[in-house]
Amino acid sequence: MEQVTAKTSHPKGLWVLFGTEMWERFNFYGMRAILTLFMVNSLMMKEADSSLIYGGFLGLCYLTPMLGGFISDRFFGNRNCILLGGIMMAVGQMVLFASATVFGSNLELAKTLLWIALTIIIFGNGFFKPNISSMVGSLYPKQEKSKLDTAFTIFYMGINLGAFLGQLICPILGDVKDSGGIRDIHAFKWGFLAASMAMLVGSAVFYFLKNKYVVTPEGKPLGGLPKHNDASHYEEGEAQKAVFSSASLVIAVIAFVGLFFIFRFLLAGTNPVKTIIYPIIYALGLTLAGLIISDKSLTKVELQRILVIYIVGFFIIFFWAAFEQAGSSLTFIADNQTDRHIFGWEMPPSMVQIFNGVFVFAFAFPFSMLWDKLRSKGKEPLSTVKQAIGLALIAVSYFIIAHNVKDLGNSGLLGIQWLILLYLIQTFAELCLSPIGLSLVGKLSPKRFASLLFGVFFLSNAAGYALAGSLGALIPATGDKFKKAQELGIDLKAILDKTVIATADQVKILDEHQISAANPVLAGFEIHNLFQFFMVFVVLTGIASIILFLLTPVLKKLMNGVK
Repeated sequence: MEQVTAKTSHPKGLWVLFGTEMWERFNFYGMRAILTLFMVNSLMMKEADSSLIYGGFLGLCYLTPMLGGFISDRFFGNRNCILLGGIMMAVGQMVLFASATVFGSNLELAKTLLWIALTIIIFGNGFFKPNISSMVGSLYPKQEKSKLDTAFTIFYMGINLGAFLGQLICPILGDVKDSGGIRDIHAFKWGFLAASMAMLVGSAVFYFLKNKYVVTPEGKPLGGLPKHNDASHYEEGEAQKAVFSSASLVIAVIAFVGLFFIFRFLLAGTNPVKTIIYPIIYALGLTLAGLIISDKSLTKVELQRILVIYIVGFFIIFFWAAFEQAGSSLTFIADNQTDRHIFGWEMPPSMVQIFNGVFVFAFAFPFSMLWDKLRSKGKEPLSTVKQAIGLALIAVSYFIIAHNVKDLGNSGLLGIQWLILLYLIQTFAELCLSPIGLSLVGKLSPKRFASLLFGVFFLSNAAGYALAGSLGALIPATGDKFKKAQELGIDLKAILDKTVIATADQVKILDEHQISAANPVLAGFEIHNLFQFFMVFVVLTGIASIILFLLTPVLKKLMNGVK
């Protein structure tokens, strides 16, 4: 048939999904680039609070795919969920546009609209994300599953081309400063509007091309209603429907409630994002992951393969906790303590993270060619080894940046080249880890759990982003804070060094200007400077890399022949 995949090429449906995901990532990453700066500069939030909200928002964005995957597998199908999710995200961006329009006259209404917008985007992403990823693997015949690492790397290039475009255009439109360095706090709305338009384009691309190109190797439509699923997609002897007992569902509900209160106790604090949203992310994720393995239809091999997904997902948490500092702490550092001049032009701080998208687009194909070449020689590393290398690289990137901020003091500026180098190394780390992880889920998942297990895998993103928010909130005072405090007649350095005790009036004044009068604390240790802050990520990702590498022989056995 015309649609059968050639041995040396990829199906045209891959490029349709590539384009759809590209515009969706333009929408998401473009908004992400300016979101925390909008909250701090227009909605008058503290950097620590905006980091927590940012982490909670991203965490929920990658938790709801479990719900979206379940609804798709049981009721709506991939296609309908992709379109529903795309429209919801476009609407959410329009509500952000409204928030960025009215804040000057009604700050409380603007904050309310922010929460509504983020909620809509969270659920829209939940419908969209797992369903488009799960369709990639279904484009290929069983005998060509070895090409999935390359296919997902190409798909991942689409993700990052969209990220590049979003991180270029939305900051140009939304993060505007005049010649004196004064930010136009009313310009953010245009960035959000551009993000909404991009999502509408992506939805249109999928709607008009899906029937012709997004098909099985035999030419049959992919992602329709579950009741129309073709049994030929399943392995011989594989069950086509999950079987959850009433007892397992009741136990899942009880487990969720218990885990919620345990995490709420462990994450004690006053911020509702940290004490409500974060416990929901952790508790619901663990509960749903446990529910899947309670399915009575699972064979021993299926269960072992699912456990590999869970184990790998746990270690990936630490990768995303470090990687997702791009939208919070690294953006604040780019804004407040970095010389952003490139050939005489000062780059907007929200645009600095664009280098990740640039580098992924530049190196995705070389990486896919590398895996193909190693595979042809029988020397391709196991997926878990690739992911351990990714974690090691992220540790190296933060080790380098930590030593370059060590002697900056309160007024020195970090050269932008060091942030560019950080994003280059983190891009190599990402290409070793993220598309490989997506491919691994595609290879290990039983078909009846395909979308749901992609949702479970995105749980590692959700937990990682929540952890990223908590860790990002630990960023110590940077140069702009000391300068602003000095303008207010307050010696912030002396207060943080505890050589001077701040008065109640000084604490109040600092709080009104989004400045903390105390150093952040992690596990009982104060973080006094950026060097200590970055070393937290070196330790977390370095240890995770070593342990995952050591576990590889065990995981290889549990994969039962899947590489």
